Amino acid sequence: MGTAEQWVTIAAVLLGAMTTHLTTYAMERQRKKHELVTRWDSKKLEAYEGYVDSVRACIFLAVHLYECREGLRERDKPDQELMAEMSEAGRTRGRAFERIMLLAGDDVVEAAHELNAAALQVDWQANGKVDGSLEEWRERNRAAFRAINEFHGEARKDLGVDGSVSGEKHPERDLLLPSARSEGGGQAS
Repeated sequence: MGTAEQWVTIAAVLLGAMTTHLTTYAMERQRKKHELVTRWDSKKLEAYEGYVDSVRACIFLAVHLYECREGLRERDKPDQELMAEMSEAGRTRGRAFERIMLLAGDDVVEAAHELNAAALQVDWQANGKVDGSLEEWRERNRAAFRAINEFHGEARKDLGVDGSVSGEKHPERDLLLPSARSEGGGQAS
């Protein structure tokens, strides 16, 4: 084997080694990038789930307080206790919202702001900070649940989940309300 053939062989080996190294480097970098994205997606999912759960907890406490105050439900706790529970749930909602601010994309953050505004309207009517009729109360709740669905939609887009939570396949749903009672029976819907 001549010197030229040896140089060609050495060059081929070096080229093969360099190609292998660059390919391995690129694949490893892509794998690390994918792991990072996956890790953040799981953190986002936890944050989104926790936020919606805390918003719903606040709404359910507000409904309890409102129904007790309006005589639609038998009082099982004093208003002060219910308001203290609402206050603690509000702090939890605030902490969950902060996680959204840290992890979410712009559209999700904006949907969370809208959801907060709608949920606060429910809280305020329940604890008497704003006045309103039963129909206004129901509309505030409808608005809050529409905002939850909007938040779900934006969160799904941010996470890359196909489909939607509204539209032709998922028509808008209304509040589930008990049947109206007769005038002599006490509560009306």
